[in-house]
Amino acid sequence: MSIKLHNTLTGTIDELKPHSDGTVKLYTCGLTVYSQPHVGNWLGYIYWDVLVRLLESYEYSVERTQNITDVGHLTDDADAGEDKMLKAALKEGKTAWEVAEFYSQVADKEAYELLGLRRPTHLVRATDFVPQQIEFAKVLEQKGYTYVISDGLYFDTSKLADYGKLARLDIQGLRFGARVADTGKKNPTDFAIWKFSNPDEKRDMEWDSPWGKGFPGWHLECSVIARETLGDQIDIHTGGIDHIPVHHTNEIAQTEAVTGKQFSAMWLHNNHIKIDGTKIAKSIGNTITLQDVIDRGFSVTAFKLLALSKHYRTEGNFSWAILESAANRLRNWRDVAALRHQTHDTLDDDDAKDENGVSLLATPQAVSEALANDLDTPGALAIIDEAFSRLESVSLHKIHRHSLVQLLETIRDLLGIDLLTDTPDISDEIKQRIIERQRARDEKNWQRSDELRDELRKSGIDVRDTASGTVWSYA
Repeated sequence: MSIKLHNTLTGTIDELKPHSDGTVKLYTCGLTVYSQPHVGNWLGYIYWDVLVRLLESYEYSVERTQNITDVGHLTDDADAGEDKMLKAALKEGKTAWEVAEFYSQVADKEAYELLGLRRPTHLVRATDFVPQQIEFAKVLEQKGYTYVISDGLYFDTSKLADYGKLARLDIQGLRFGARVADTGKKNPTDFAIWKFSNPDEKRDMEWDSPWGKGFPGWHLECSVIARETLGDQIDIHTGGIDHIPVHHTNEIAQTEAVTGKQFSAMWLHNNHIKIDGTKIAKSIGNTITLQDVIDRGFSVTAFKLLALSKHYRTEGNFSWAILESAANRLRNWRDVAALRHQTHDTLDDDDAKDENGVSLLATPQAVSEALANDLDTPGALAIIDEAFSRLESVSLHKIHRHSLVQLLETIRDLLGIDLLTDTPDISDEIKQRIIERQRARDEKNWQRSDELRDELRKSGIDVRDTASGTVWSYA
């Protein structure tokens, strides 16, 4: 079974064939650390975390780089507008360095503590690679790909016959009627490699360069960081669909102009999520953060399930009602996970359970195959739901505990949802109370049985009576 993924570059589902056997080199565009991340920002990172987990389950060694954009990302993809970091610094009354440090720490905590994502091999700040970016720009200049105008050093896209191949841009259509003279650029698609500091504004982040004091362009940082950490060619590049027409298109142009080689064999792009059917935008104030999710009484894991319930290439929607549905699914999964504490395997009855009861031994492979088919997370979740539904319909003594644990391990390892840690066994004291309640029922002492049920509920445990005995779950 091979891993097949939708490659934006080819427009088809392609089989993953790494340049080096056994190793996958992967680059992910990181956050611009100028504000609190919202739920839409985290969407892609949840999908790419599943991708990394899937690759590792296929015994690939994954070398992954993710950048931290702390300079150079302007408010307009056409290289106009303010620097997002500088704008945030002025708004908050801090330096750009202070803003970058604060939100980098916020993002780090949310990604690796709250969401439980795998940390990249290389997590790199753009400002740590400015000298390398200047050297990269010098090579572009030496090869004749750049020119200087009043506000910076620009890449001349007309020098590349295949510029725009990722987005399948109609370059001639873009040029027709374009008011090139308004910007000073030779072509509407040309982009900044190095921006000059505005003499009328104070900048916290600026460096000397052969072209003048300024700062690197946003596109430049990703090309340079990817090349410095992973080499001239990588296997997979990931990001959001909004990166396709400009940012990733320009990464390809400048990297391949320097190396003369294909930059990335595969390009994966996640679609976005709306909030109540409306595009997420800080300007209209409809952003929701992970802290908002927690403050509403939901777990971050429920949000992960919401994200995974849609395919990475389809547009999604966030609402509190949809999150409640995801939370209900998570509660159900946790209740099923708790069954492993209430059923036991023996050497004598394992075969009988396989034949007459519920064995889940084939389910982990089915989940893996769904994910290997272009990261079909909705399909994987449906497989898990169906398997868990079978478990809920049979007696405890017919459940194959070992295969249940294996499935829970697969969910943890592939989806990053740790039901094993989240569903600890109950204490001996609570177990004794459950036994006492069953004894009261046997004696038809309904008042005492109800009292014990209420006590258990206060301890965070619900009980239900089945043909095979009492089954407990988390209240």
